[in-house]
Amino acid sequence: MVAEKETLSVNKCPEKMPKRRTKLQAQQPLLAHQPHSLVSEGFTVKAMMKNSVVKGPPTAGAFKERPTKPTAFRKFYERGDFPIALEHDTKGNKIAWKVEIEKLDYHHYLPLFFDGLCEMTFPYEFFARQGIHDMLEHGGSKILPVIPQLIIPIKNALNLRNRQVICVTLKVLQHLVVSADMVGEALVPYYRQILPIMNIFKNMN
Repeated sequence: MVAEKETLSVNKCPEKMPKRRTKLQAQQPLLAHQPHSLVSEGFTVKAMMKNSVVKGPPTAGAFKERPTKPTAFRKFYERGDFPIALEHDTKGNKIAWKVEIEKLDYHHYLPLFFDGLCEMTFPYEFFARQGIHDMLEHGGSKILPVIPQLIIPIKNALNLRNRQVICVTLKVLQHLVVSADMVGEALVPYYRQILPIMNIFKNMN
């Protein structure tokens, strides 16, 4: 009788019934989905999506050194077309000219030596730079007519963006300006070819 009363009371009061755990309640709560960031390039469809991270633009490479190309100076030197030889002295190396410098054809030789400003290996770089200074010292009036032929080699040397080559080229330009009269004025029309690289490196000492 007591058992029957308990069952009747349970049936009458369903709130007192023991609650059964459903399968969903038994499971652990699901972890929230964490969105991962999508790296995309700018101005694309992916850049407009949610959770997308637009990566910055690549470096322009304005200060990156350019690779050197085979120069005409090296070709002529290996062929033995220059009347020069290496002479060792107590003060260091210097060029032994086989002919008088004043008798050289400046229209032919001076642009070739300026083309050697791009060289960075011995002995090419030594012969090119020392040969330029020797010819500028003894050139006189022969230098001014050759100025238009020197612009492209100077521009090519500066465009390498090598700091050592730029410094050497600037020293050569300084010597070129004082080597003869009206040379500085003759360079003015070609500032557009020479100055852009200097503008890039103007804040680098």
